[in-house]
Amino acid sequence: MFKNLLKRSSSKLQIKAPITGEILPLEKVPDPVFSQKMMGEGIAIIPKEENIVAPVEGTIIQIAPSKHAIGLKAKDGMELLIHVGLETVSLKGEGFKVLVNEGDHVSVGDKLMVVDLDYIRNKVQHIITPVVITNSNQSSNQYYPTAETECQAGKTSILTVDQ
Repeated sequence: MFKNLLKRSSSKLQIKAPITGEILPLEKVPDPVFSQKMMGEGIAIIPKEENIVAPVEGTIIQIAPSKHAIGLKAKDGMELLIHVGLETVSLKGEGFKVLVNEGDHVSVGDKLMVVDLDYIRNKVQHIITPVVITNSNQSSNQYYPTAETECQAGKTSILTVDQ
């Protein structure tokens, strides 16, 4: 009767889509840093809309100087990186309008950034957007990508983290 009380309780965190689009496994990102999970576990999205929203409740911990990536820290310490497109650092901020600052607290669905998809698509080879848990190798969490192929920003769960 008491043995169930001694078992480690686990919780599940749902990471929501930061952008509306087509969901792909991280292994499909045409960049080995992401596809080989050198930066961590995650999933990728080919964007169809320009708004980037918070995928979890947490704090903004990093905004790339070139505005192409935003880092967040969830309440449980998990760190996420939303990296819009590949080689977008070369755009030097053009095509990106960041709406938050480092240190800001955000809730799921809060708007973080607006991107000019047409501009970016015409300037870089890929608009695919990896969403990566950068400290996943420092935990024993299990990560389960969604079976969905399309997502809506702030609404669709794209990754379940079993903590």
